[in-house]
Amino acid sequence: MDSVTPASAVAAPPDIPDQRPPRVWKFWGTTLWGLFIFVAMFLGQLAVIIYFVLRQGGSFDVAQAIRVVGGGLTISLSVILGLPAVLLATWIAIRPTRLSLTDYLALRWTSWRNFFTGLAALAILVGCWDLLSRAVGREVTSGFMGDVLKSAQADGAVWLLVIAFCVAAPMWEEIFARGFLYRGWSESKLGVGGAIVLSSLAWTALHLQYDWFFFGEVFTIGLLLGYLRYRTNSLWLTIVLHGINNLAATIQTFWLSGHG
Repeated sequence: MDSVTPASAVAAPPDIPDQRPPRVWKFWGTTLWGLFIFVAMFLGQLAVIIYFVLRQGGSFDVAQAIRVVGGGLTISLSVILGLPAVLLATWIAIRPTRLSLTDYLALRWTSWRNFFTGLAALAILVGCWDLLSRAVGREVTSGFMGDVLKSAQADGAVWLLVIAFCVAAPMWEEIFARGFLYRGWSESKLGVGGAIVLSSLAWTALHLQYDWFFFGEVFTIGLLLGYLRYRTNSLWLTIVLHGINNLAATIQTFWLSGHG
């Protein structure tokens, strides 16, 4: 008599690994997810502003609200809170591609030779803009930076401002522009050149606090950082150079404003 093998004794078929290759978002996927990341950043910063406005209590005064929003402490904390918001949103955007954040964003270091070459190029570019600014009779530093610095000093939050402008902002701005946007757009029909230009424009648009002259400077710095991102395949390089540039601008503003 033939024996019947119980169903429970039948070995389950082995799990078949997912053979789908990792992918990168192309133009429209990058653009739409980029908008998602931008909105997350905006809401993260807005939460800080709303908190400080509501903290005033009493009747809502528009003039007072504007002063709070433009305060050094408020701006510093809102910029800092933008970092976790961008990191979370970027992780959500990259997760369906089955690539790690490190691989997708090129979060790797490069050689010290590339670092010093990039630093020299950045110093020359910013120096040329400073010379041009003096030649046309403009202030070397923006009025916005000077006002925020004065407000941060009044709030006793200069150290927080330095962390915001020199650490948090370079990290989330580079992750957004030279990390996520550049990666996807460079692998679309735009190619590397188009991705560098378009991501630089998107990055420049984040700096609405500046006038047309500083817009030009920010855009050209974006082009340089985009080129370095392409040549070295290192986002950490552009993050560090971006932070050094912001630190130098902060020190320069501090010095020229007579607060040294």
